[in-house]
Amino acid sequence: MKKIGITTTVPIEVLIAAGYEVIDLKNIFITSEDYGKYIDIAEKEGFPKSCCAWQKGTYGVCIHHNIKEIVGVTEGDCSNTKAVEEVLSMHGVNIYPFAYPHTHKLEDIKRSLDSFMDMFGVKLEEVEEVRKRLNRTRALVRKLDELTFEANKVSGFENHLYHVSSSDFNTNVEKFEEEIINKIEEIEKRKPINKKIRLGFIGIPPMTCDIYDYVSDFDAHFVYNEIQREFAFPRGYKAENIYEQYYDYTYPYDIKFRLAEVKKQIEDRRIDGIIHYTQAFCYRQIEDIVIKNELEVPVLNIEGDKLNFLDARTKLRLEAFLDMILDMKKFNKQ
Repeated sequence: MKKIGITTTVPIEVLIAAGYEVIDLKNIFITSEDYGKYIDIAEKEGFPKSCCAWQKGTYGVCIHHNIKEIVGVTEGDCSNTKAVEEVLSMHGVNIYPFAYPHTHKLEDIKRSLDSFMDMFGVKLEEVEEVRKRLNRTRALVRKLDELTFEANKVSGFENHLYHVSSSDFNTNVEKFEEEIINKIEEIEKRKPINKKIRLGFIGIPPMTCDIYDYVSDFDAHFVYNEIQREFAFPRGYKAENIYEQYYDYTYPYDIKFRLAEVKKQIEDRRIDGIIHYTQAFCYRQIEDIVIKNELEVPVLNIEGDKLNFLDARTKLRLEAFLDMILDMKKFNKQ
């Protein structure tokens, strides 16, 4: 089967309909035991120290694993993507462009998706058949999410892992579906996680995944992973077609559209505080100003770079933030 790399969530339905095995380069990068080697490949090529580690890592994965075709998102993702694609093209990688229009108008999204389908020679009917198939798998991820915030039986990391894996279904939909079915059966037998603080994680998926275990030492539990959840299209089953599905996908569009869904989830999941994760040298750091102004719960912004574990300073900030939330909860009960 032909292989194609992606660097963020794209219309995977089109790629599967075209007969591709889809590989999320970011997932390979962050799950590698020696993830640093991919960053080294990029820096030896000349990537600056001030470039995002995610971009360098995905570039290194593409080169190391000899991926010859990738989908490049030209609108709605990292501002460095275009330059990375130009370097990859220099190495003979074939780039297929896709755009999430900044206008966020349904007719513009339809035009972008139609162009993408034409590029791969597939028809809407074929794509819709794949979408229906994937909706069954995505429903299982939605079930796992419900077990996270309603039954309190799923750890924040497990919730993160299965949602973020939905970008490419670990390259094999059937195998992924079998795995999550078995996982849900195991989860349903667990006792609930009893923590006093209910946290939400917003922003891009973290390099520092140990944050999920770390907060549990301070009586806290993540019950929401914003962008990771969007990778699984939690509202996609309500969409009439693929156009509506990608119109409703919050990540690539403006911050106010994203925050409307975040606010809803804060209320539904009874969230006490938000961790807003940003990557060093990323424009999304500026969005923290809007986020703190718009949300009515406490927000802590933490920044990641090359490390895949929390540094001492971030741990201290997290501890102080969680202590403050506990104090607020005690005060409000009085």
